[in-house]
Amino acid sequence: MNRKHDPSGGFTALPAGIWVLGLVSMLMDLSSELMLSLVPVLMTTVLGAGMISVGIVEGFSEATAALMKVLSGFWSDRISRRKPVTLAGYGLSALSKPLFPLAGSVGMLFFARFIDRVGKGIRGAPRDALVAELVPEGMRGAAYGLRQALDSAGAFLGPLSAVLLMLLFSDDIRRVLWVATIPAALCVLLLAAGLREPPRRHAAAEASLPPGFAGITRLSSRFWLVVSIGALFTMARFSDAFLVLKAMHTGWPLGYVPLVMVVMNLVYSGVSYPAGIMADRFGSRRQLAAGIALLAVGNLMLAEATRPLDVMAGVVLWGAHLGFTQGVFSKLVADSAPSAQLGTAFGVFNLASGIAVLLSSLIAGTLWQQFGSQYTFFAGALFALLAGAGLAVFRRPVGTGPHS
Repeated sequence: MNRKHDPSGGFTALPAGIWVLGLVSMLMDLSSELMLSLVPVLMTTVLGAGMISVGIVEGFSEATAALMKVLSGFWSDRISRRKPVTLAGYGLSALSKPLFPLAGSVGMLFFARFIDRVGKGIRGAPRDALVAELVPEGMRGAAYGLRQALDSAGAFLGPLSAVLLMLLFSDDIRRVLWVATIPAALCVLLLAAGLREPPRRHAAAEASLPPGFAGITRLSSRFWLVVSIGALFTMARFSDAFLVLKAMHTGWPLGYVPLVMVVMNLVYSGVSYPAGIMADRFGSRRQLAAGIALLAVGNLMLAEATRPLDVMAGVVLWGAHLGFTQGVFSKLVADSAPSAQLGTAFGVFNLASGIAVLLSSLIAGTLWQQFGSQYTFFAGALFALLAGAGLAVFRRPVGTGPHS
């Protein structure tokens, strides 16, 4: 699609399908983040897991999701349909939710997390490709920013709900996890009934490209540079579970620990949509540079944090970093891949990011258990500096627009 738009149109210029996808993401993230804010606590205080186990569960779960994004992205390209694959992914995640409150061992919790992440992986690439197909190119930053803002709204409403429910149910984690199954079910119903998939529109040159895996080698060098920089960024940021654990270790009361995720995602949600508009107007490189700087400073603050307020300051910077970078990366992927291969392109990008999450989470868990939390966050700051160096190396190919 080469249509342009007037950026002044704001929210009203975005089609209804973007709002449906955003609300669907919000409901599922409300469920998932409610659970995620308590699962590390369940693992370490109820089931007796160590920090390395936390790193393994989080890292492998996210890596599995990334692998599934390649497969589902390829399949959505192959069948020229996005909605059925997206719906299957959300449905699988919804079916996994009751396994969390039922888990009686780390192994069962690992299985539940695995199934949930498989569902996330299945829906991710076709959903992101669908966003690009619902809007003209000049609105992609705003569209991804809005979807991410609503997704992040669910991500802070989830932990906030966890805090309130933990108070209501006297810290009964399993009862709270049962409540989290409700928005997941509503999410599937909304997607099934509320989204109408647009007809696929391929230019003649794009239609001649080999579909799916056969076309991976035909993706542009600019796309592969975006993949490389995205992986470097992800290595600088390990699982959010370690933020929750850092709060616990600085003396936060158990029932208030989920506030970490509330604050981070509140900032993330507030920054994402304006950042998307800025990417449409001014290009992406400056926002990525600002984002990685915020992450580096946030990691350094968390490394030295000894009080709850210190942790919260670092968490705010984490959230701002996510708002500046995540929607922008989606825009860069969509802009650097042909529409006939959008699903595959998003799958490849997320596979690389998932491998980086696996490595960084394993490193984070090992450093924490062997040397203490300070070294985990110092390592994150170091990876952030390396990501900044990578962005400087790839400055010209990645920037978009005259002000990049």
